[in-house]
Amino acid sequence: MAVPKNKTSKQRKAMRRSAVWRLDTPNLSACPKCGELRRPHTVCRACGFYNGRDVLQLEAASKKKK
Repeated sequence: MAVPKNKTSKQRKAMRRSAVWRLDTPNLSACPKCGELRRPHTVCRACGFYNGRDVLQLEAASKKKK
């Protein structure tokens, strides 16, 4: 059975573990219709645009049409 030759210090152990839990920032891209930043492959929350068409009917957009 493998046994460590030397003790691993708390600092060395923490340094090794710190990189595992680091989160990456989400990628953002501009909406082609309104220019709002959004996550790729998702519907734009500002205008409801996705994949070249309007997918969601938002209240702000419907009020302007009336």
